[in-house]
Amino acid sequence: MTGWISAEALLAQVRNTAPFLYPLPAVPAGLTRIAPFALEGPRAFLKVLAAAETIDWASRPDDDEHLEDYFALCLACHHTTVGTFVPTDVDSKIRGLAWKRTHDRQTLRNMTAMMFAMRTWTTEGVSAPSPKVGDLAPVSGHNGEWFSVAAGALGRLLQLGESELAEQVEAAIDDELDRQATVFHACVAMKGRELDLFPLSMSITHNLGDLDQGISFWESKTATVKQRARFARIAHENSAAYGGRYKPITAIYKKILSAEGHRHYPLRSIKPLRKSADLLRPPGPLLDAWGESLMRFPNFDAAERAEILDALVRGCRKVPGQQGYFRAIAGMQTASPKLFEDAANLMPNAAKKELRDHDLRRAIAVPRASFESSLKKQLAAVLSASSR
Repeated sequence: MTGWISAEALLAQVRNTAPFLYPLPAVPAGLTRIAPFALEGPRAFLKVLAAAETIDWASRPDDDEHLEDYFALCLACHHTTVGTFVPTDVDSKIRGLAWKRTHDRQTLRNMTAMMFAMRTWTTEGVSAPSPKVGDLAPVSGHNGEWFSVAAGALGRLLQLGESELAEQVEAAIDDELDRQATVFHACVAMKGRELDLFPLSMSITHNLGDLDQGISFWESKTATVKQRARFARIAHENSAAYGGRYKPITAIYKKILSAEGHRHYPLRSIKPLRKSADLLRPPGPLLDAWGESLMRFPNFDAAERAEILDALVRGCRKVPGQQGYFRAIAGMQTASPKLFEDAANLMPNAAKKELRDHDLRRAIAVPRASFESSLKKQLAAVLSASSR
């Protein structure tokens, strides 16, 4: 699309940050469209990427069909990479800018169908596993990305008077908000699942923020009054929405996890972390197991372990208040003191000095059980306060 990042550049970004997805599924030769592939099941995003690789994008007219295909590509690229260390930067397109370009009603309906299909796309292989709570579908940050796209659709549909389809989108957003709160509170009711409330609170609070981001693109205030009151700012002043069920979720985030909600820039340049979907990082601060998996990953050599350790050590300094990187380092050391020492010896001198810092050494010396016990106590206090 004119003035936007090219399809070729987007595809190159996916190959760069998620090489473990390749080769992509086979698609028919001679394709002229890719949008229909977005509707083809839980792994449709891979078919969209594969089809996009075959299209001559440069020769296409900047018309409604091009908009639909480019939108499908943006959805696929974002879904594929948002759980990686270097997400593609198409948020504004799928939340608002692409919707604002829709004037043809059928194009708007086709894009809305892709939005609904996106909700069914699997996160397996493109995101770290999320806690499983009984038979309920898991909650992850991908649900927030869907929120923002659905909000983009809803705002445009309301603005153009597509009331019937807008009602369907509104009902889907409502259903997803109810579902995520239900998953959290079901986990609260389960004995011994306290630690799973941390990644759930992190993901759900971020998801509410994504919903707000999508709403921020709504142009018509008069057509969206009811929907703004219903869906906007639930993590903030609209905390009474949904029976107040989101209050303990956002309280956990604000009081315990907010320092962990950063964008992980210290890890974005570390290419060894892109070797496998098994290396994708779960939400902090419970990163001991992830750190152990880094040290045990069979396809790293000593220099690559050193590069990762160096990034984590620098991240401890660059991201004030976070605890996740300390725990990842602790996990690496626990997994293999010998390999840890070998990696430390290969780090730059500045990083070696930081690794010897008293505060850092004290933080990573805290046993995992003690760290998790401390978090559980903080959690109990927050849940108790939020229930009053």
